[in-house]
Amino acid sequence: MLYERWRLVAAQRRRDLALRDVASGREWTFEELQAAGEAQPLADAQVIHWGGNTPEFIFSLLAAWRAGRVVCPREPGHEPFRVRPPPPPCIHLKMTSATSGAGRLVAFTARQLGADADNIVATMGLRPEWPNLGVISMAHSYGFSNLALPLLLHGIPLILGSSALPEALRRAAAPEKALTLPAVPALWRAWQEAGAIPANVRLAISAGAPLPAKLEREVWQSAGIKIHNFYGSTECGGIAYDATDRPRGDETCAGAPMQNVTVGLNGEGCLTVDSAAVGETYWPDPAAELEAGRFETRDLAELRDGLVFLCGRAGDMINVAGRKTTPETIERELSTHPRVRDCLVLAGPSRDAERADVIFAIVAGEVAEPELKTFLQQRLPAWQVPREWRFVESLAANGRGKISRAEWRRRLASAGHRAV
Repeated sequence: MLYERWRLVAAQRRRDLALRDVASGREWTFEELQAAGEAQPLADAQVIHWGGNTPEFIFSLLAAWRAGRVVCPREPGHEPFRVRPPPPPCIHLKMTSATSGAGRLVAFTARQLGADADNIVATMGLRPEWPNLGVISMAHSYGFSNLALPLLLHGIPLILGSSALPEALRRAAAPEKALTLPAVPALWRAWQEAGAIPANVRLAISAGAPLPAKLEREVWQSAGIKIHNFYGSTECGGIAYDATDRPRGDETCAGAPMQNVTVGLNGEGCLTVDSAAVGETYWPDPAAELEAGRFETRDLAELRDGLVFLCGRAGDMINVAGRKTTPETIERELSTHPRVRDCLVLAGPSRDAERADVIFAIVAGEVAEPELKTFLQQRLPAWQVPREWRFVESLAANGRGKISRAEWRRRLASAGHRAV
């Protein structure tokens, strides 16, 4: 199915630019890209592992589609996943981000991948005259669905940047009249601080982690560019998108449900997603939260006026003497301090059994603990102000733009800190 769709796109746009690789200076029309895919050799394996933002990733993807092989993207240098291929009609495996626990593989059919690409193109308004500038990894679900699939299934040209560094971004963007730029909040922050956001960006997208409203406003004020918040999950693709043309007033607002996506709430208050893009199953160990076209997230949410508002993760609830809150509630207030670059809030066991949890804050920024405590005391109930603090140079988001709670818990536990 996917290869047949690609052949139709290639036939309709034969002589148009399809792919440009900034690192090598090479480019391919749709006709030339089809020929490159047909000439690409494949490893003698049932599951094709390939990664990296290179033209060869696209060539290998096309070759695998043509040969009917299962594709499992991975980062360069990472060992291939040792797993048997899922049964037909599954043709693709994605790895979840593992920010709150161990990563899992999700199996997809061709129809599910196609549905996700269709929803993304229709909801965001991707168009051929605004090529995608690719600096996020196509080995991750976000990059694969927003860069590779729109190119091959909808004819949206792709410019592969050589790096996400500010100067490399400027060079990659310079030859284009107009661009679509999907990125993650950490990149938008770095580009904003360097004054490197290209003026020819017509559509700016941020996903992978919540987009801070402060950053969204700063980019709007300095560059005149509205960053559109995009919320999705590896298990089901795009969920919600902020299509408005002004910065959000409430950063908990993820946007409206994607076209052809239906959302709801389960008994725990967690968001449920129904769409043709929901993955087939976890592989090789199925689970009830992902089956029959429905995915039950662990994201606590509210649905108001046709919009999705995210309230935190169900498993991350903090319980202080019977009063409950989410890390995100505290992080949102903490991140508004002008000298806080990044922050993360965790819960750990208290020495006082009656308290249940102690709130632990990790902060990257040029500011001291007393100032932050005073700052939060003016904005939050006293019991929500963190009792334990650690200051670091950087929280180091991963390649997907996420700051992993699970990873920071491991780091602090290995250092012998009692709060985790």
